[in-house]
Amino acid sequence: MVIKNKRGWIKIIEAFIAVLLVVGVLLIFVNKGYIGKKDISEKVYQSQLAVLREIELNDNLRQEILNADIKNNPNEVPKDVVDKINQRMPDYLNCTSKICDLGSICVLDTYLNKEIYSQAVAIATEGSNSEMRQLKMFCWTD
Repeated sequence: MVIKNKRGWIKIIEAFIAVLLVVGVLLIFVNKGYIGKKDISEKVYQSQLAVLREIELNDNLRQEILNADIKNNPNEVPKDVVDKINQRMPDYLNCTSKICDLGSICVLDTYLNKEIYSQAVAIATEGSNSEMRQLKMFCWTD
């Protein structure tokens, strides 16, 4: 009779440990944000790359970027480039862009307490004495 009681207690302890393991795994997933949080980063990066590729391949936009006076006005981005970005990016994103020399660090001038997605593309002229710049796009959600 004593042996049957021990087997019952062992089954109860096994079930309790199994429940603890399942609850522990669920808590880890919830804490890391895997459950209930949408990851839009892949969509944002694909959208950014598509727009930057269009700008990179457009001769007029590329020339406007290379002609921008970033020495005297470091935040200057040609209106046609800004219009192309605003036209092609999804409505749920706020985007801004910046033109920098290719070898320099290109950062967003203002601090935003948000997740910021950024992509850059090199813009160059054709020829041996090519001038090179980078166009960097920064996007975030509200």
